[in-house]
Amino acid sequence: MDLTIHTCVLPHVDPDASVAFYRDVLEFEVRGDVGQGRMRWITVGPAGQPDMSILLAPPAVDPGVTEEERATIAEMMAKGTYGWILLATPDLDGVFERVQAGDVEVVQEPTEQPYGVRDCAFRDPAGNLVRIQQRR
Repeated sequence: MDLTIHTCVLPHVDPDASVAFYRDVLEFEVRGDVGQGRMRWITVGPAGQPDMSILLAPPAVDPGVTEEERATIAEMMAKGTYGWILLATPDLDGVFERVQAGDVEVVQEPTEQPYGVRDCAFRDPAGNLVRIQQRR
């Protein structure tokens, strides 16, 4: 079987703030932006990796999501426990310094974890956890 990961999805609550974070702080390319107002679907991805994207999407807009589920999703997003992504870099300290300078919420400074990786963590404007590992 020949499969690749093409796109993963993270929710946003403020599309302009999310674009600013992913484009200006993480230096991702904005590849698509459709919709209007808060109902926008924005595709971003790392430069040089055109086959890998993150879709920033309004949360809980699927018609199959109940009002109770929408409330749960909103509550989880507010606590920062709904969406997350794991990125990797060969220069964790350099990336940490650049991202931290972007006035973002730092969850964890670069740390050697007991399970064998060195990583750090931030929250994007929607509260999604963005964890970045040192590529070895």
